[in-house]
Amino acid sequence: MPGKTVSITDTISNVLPKIFDQSQNTTANHQKNRVALYKLHQEAALHVESVQNGKGIKLVGERAFEIAFIDMVNHVLQVKKGVSVADRVVKFIGGYVGFLNEKASQDKTDEDQDDDDMASRFVARLMKHLIKGFLAKDKNVRYRILQMVSELIFHLGEIDDEVYAVLRACLLDRTKDKEPFVRVQAAIALSKLAGSESPDDLGEGELDAQEVLIDMVQYDPAAEVRRAVLLNLPVNDRTTSAILSRTRDTDDVIRKMVYSHVLMNLETPKKVTIADREIIVRNGLGDRQGPVRAAAGKLIASWVDVADGNLIDFLDFFDLITSDVAEDALLSVFVTRPDIFDNVEFDESFWSELTPEKAFLIRVFVEHCKNMKDENRLESSLPVVTALAFKIQAAYNDLLEQIQGYEEARVLGEITEDEQEPNEEAKTHQEFIIAEMLRLAASLDYGDEIGRRKMFGLVRDMISQETIPEKLMERCFDVLRVLIPNEKDLIRLMVEIVHEIRDQAMPEPESEPEDQTIDAEISQDNENFPDMDAPAKTKELSPEEKMRKTLIDSRCLNLCIGVLERVNGSYEENPTLRGILGDLILPNLNSAYLQESVLICLGLCCLIDKRMAMDSFSLFMKQINKVDAAETLRIKVLKIVFDILMVYDKEILGAENGKEIVPFILQSLDTAKSPEFQAVVCLGVAKLMLSGMVSDENVLKYIVLAYISPDTKDNQEVRQCLSYFFHVYCYSSSVNQCKMQKIAIETYLQLSEEYSELEDTQDMIPPSQIALLFIDWTDPRNIMEMPNQAVNEGCHVDLAIDMLKAMMKNDTEKDDAKIFAQSLGKLYFPDDVDMSKIQTVKLLVNKLQRHRLPKDATTKNAIARFDKAIEKRFAEQLENFNEEDLRKLEDLEDLFSFLDNVFSDDEDMPPHPKKRAAAARVKSEATASSDSEGSTPVPSKGKGRVTGKAKTATVPETPRTLPKRAAKSRPSIIADSETSSESNEESDSATPSPPHKRKARTSKEQPASKRKRDSEQALDNEINNLLEAEEDEKGEGSDRQEGREGSASEEESEVDDLLVSEDED
Repeated sequence: MPGKTVSITDTISNVLPKIFDQSQNTTANHQKNRVALYKLHQEAALHVESVQNGKGIKLVGERAFEIAFIDMVNHVLQVKKGVSVADRVVKFIGGYVGFLNEKASQDKTDEDQDDDDMASRFVARLMKHLIKGFLAKDKNVRYRILQMVSELIFHLGEIDDEVYAVLRACLLDRTKDKEPFVRVQAAIALSKLAGSESPDDLGEGELDAQEVLIDMVQYDPAAEVRRAVLLNLPVNDRTTSAILSRTRDTDDVIRKMVYSHVLMNLETPKKVTIADREIIVRNGLGDRQGPVRAAAGKLIASWVDVADGNLIDFLDFFDLITSDVAEDALLSVFVTRPDIFDNVEFDESFWSELTPEKAFLIRVFVEHCKNMKDENRLESSLPVVTALAFKIQAAYNDLLEQIQGYEEARVLGEITEDEQEPNEEAKTHQEFIIAEMLRLAASLDYGDEIGRRKMFGLVRDMISQETIPEKLMERCFDVLRVLIPNEKDLIRLMVEIVHEIRDQAMPEPESEPEDQTIDAEISQDNENFPDMDAPAKTKELSPEEKMRKTLIDSRCLNLCIGVLERVNGSYEENPTLRGILGDLILPNLNSAYLQESVLICLGLCCLIDKRMAMDSFSLFMKQINKVDAAETLRIKVLKIVFDILMVYDKEILGAENGKEIVPFILQSLDTAKSPEFQAVVCLGVAKLMLSGMVSDENVLKYIVLAYISPDTKDNQEVRQCLSYFFHVYCYSSSVNQCKMQKIAIETYLQLSEEYSELEDTQDMIPPSQIALLFIDWTDPRNIMEMPNQAVNEGCHVDLAIDMLKAMMKNDTEKDDAKIFAQSLGKLYFPDDVDMSKIQTVKLLVNKLQRHRLPKDATTKNAIARFDKAIEKRFAEQLENFNEEDLRKLEDLEDLFSFLDNVFSDDEDMPPHPKKRAAAARVKSEATASSDSEGSTPVPSKGKGRVTGKAKTATVPETPRTLPKRAAKSRPSIIADSETSSESNEESDSATPSPPHKRKARTSKEQPASKRKRDSEQALDNEINNLLEAEEDEKGEGSDRQEGREGSASEEESEVDDLLVSEDED
């Protein structure tokens, strides 16, 4: 028996490597090698040894096979990702495990189901070995381990519960691996394991595997991980929302895969809800990338096949009443499936019983033919105008009968609550059918005079009736705009209808001509609307009559809005509007119920009359600033304000009201609370700035803050609008880039402060990314080439100067200075740059390295690299670089003024900390020998001990006068802080900034450094006291001046002695 064991071991060691060698070359021989390996495995399993006197056996053959097999596996583990040879071996190993389990299940009987067999023992041994490598330090080992596990899980049979629990826990842990390609394999393996998971496997508060995968597909930063999870995530009620969210993924491939792989595998679109179908169509057909749109179109076309090519059944997949997505889907089918479009026909039976789907199909088909200019299909599909008018009339009469019957039954109590919903649905469907036919009527050719008159009479009668739904009123105006091309006639018709409605509904007012004043607030805000007759004061009405009048006026105002929205002429060209303005619009301005419609009407009138817009603009601004006003009303009025500004920019912004526009915009940006209000403000401001109507840098700063602020994180409308705006604004003009450069540093510092104060629930991009945004926005290489437009290529040079100046200020945090230093190397410096700017950059770098060089090694190295790059690239411009010569240049006066404010005159000299410490010790001993009282302790510094005299050092009652040259020992400590604070105050007063408070970030000091600073500060305090005493004594008489001069000479000699002693020390 031992001889056979040795023999099988040799056989395994000879055959097994050859099998693996063949499997790594091609996958074509894998099946043959699986069979050969299985035979070897079976042969090895026959070699056993008896143990315990024949009571047991030892599987020596299987053990030898497993050891040799695992040894082959280990050879693959260290191979990097992407090596196809190793990938084929891994695939072969997984295939062999599946082949082994398949053979084992065939050989098992019902009685042997729970028995241990060769396959289960081999799989358990292999899995235990692989699990050991989950925590390997080598990323390649972790990758290959998880790759094998993901292959094995697919072919696994039954495994031990303990092995399953350990494997599941390890896979969940590897989903958080730092390497994306490792997380990919972990996600693939976990998705295969999720199907066999039970609630008993979960601990308290632990997420199941599917929830982990849902989180990964949405939030994993690596696109390849999200892609792998997406392909392995099943579509069900739990995962649908996460899968559809990937239709807005940042990666183009993922968005395409949602349509071409995941959703294409659905048996029917009814597997998802109507709302989900709308998301699929809207996001897919609206994607910015052509391949994604093509994939979405192919998916939608496949839904027609699900409906057996019937477009009516296809439209049942969508909500036609409340959404416009169905139109996009149908047009996509017409484009991607020309065969379906060619087979569309509308016979008489089709028109006999119209449904919402049929009416919708006819209208979209006709509009598509018009856009394609397919006149032949139009003529064959459209009915004559007269016939269509009769069909609309019949449908409208049916609607009126439904409404009347429903009202009568409701009054009589004949309708139960269960019957109300079907009746409302039938009414909505009938309204939709009429609306679609009216939209179709607006597309017809009215060369037939009889048909034109019939349609005109029908539509006029419809809008004159009280019972017409508001949804149909707009469609009627669309038809009238086609029937009446003259605007004056259209407005005249509207005025006639308004007067008819009001005259029929309300009795004649009793005029009181003695009081014809318009409301006081209207008169104040609109002083005066020209040539407007004030309405006569009516008699007191009953509450029922007031309500009736309000409803009638509301309907008339809607008529006015519908017409004014379709008018392009001026107010002077349409004098009939004056009566409507004075009789209907202005008298209802203070009505709470009608105020919204009144303001919209007034705003539309302002768009066609400049004088009215000038007079009414303050009224709209007051309405927006009303805190108690409804949010919807403020939003609509805000839209009116921006529309007026876009039409009359010079007149409004150049007038007296124009001074209030910028503060008004800033206030609106600062006080915007609701997401919709924020979106309207940002959209309006973006339009004004793109058109050049508003150029204030504070406005630009505010919208940058709004774009990056965590408060707008969930407001996608604001983020998308401003994301587009900043690219267009900055890339369209060098002037705009320069404005962005001017606000960059100040805005960055404010955002950095806000980032440091973030709460746990808030999210915001880090300052390093904010700096990259400013670098990208101000990069002159991104400017679009336009004729007759010069490009300022020095924008990044100016930004570098601003960064260096910011780094010199004491109040700049070290983290911000580090980001500035790292950003310097990412700026673009053109070859042809102004010499004074390069000299400015070099001078600032020199000053920074000499006097403000940070202690952080990363910052130091970044500044040194930037300095070296500047010196190398601009060696010719900096050849005769001299600070004294630069001071004489007028162009650099502001620069040296800044430097003088930051540094003192003598700070150009290198510091001598050891001598300063020695001087402090000598000074303490000298002052200790004074005869005067009033002790002031001076802390010592350095290694020298403090003597007893130093501990009791005093300052005389009358301080000695120190010579001026001695007064320069170290004034920079005080001068820096004062200058910095003064410059900040001047900046704050000159430009109002958003209301944010900066929170100081403290840094820990070493005790030795602190003692050093205390010693230096004490010495400075003593010198300052001497200087103050000198100033106080300057105003006394000449006798005392002479005595003081003698004393000063003595003091000077003492100081000289101290300096000599300092040098000797």
